[in-house]
Amino acid sequence: MAKYCQVCGKGKVSGHLVTFSNRKSNRTWAPNVRRIKAIVNGAPKRIDVCTRCIRSGKVERAL
Repeated sequence: MAKYCQVCGKGKVSGHLVTFSNRKSNRTWAPNVRRIKAIVNGAPKRIDVCTRCIRSGKVERAL
């Protein structure tokens, strides 16, 4: 599965996991990416899109 959304460009974000005792360790957050079939330049194609773009309808407007 792709690491980023091909519509909005959303990708991995890094930061710290902070425990109750305030110890910090590195971690990453990945976007919720799904592989969908969309019409790109008149032909059906599989693209990786985040669920936010699917819900808001950006897939139809962007392609």
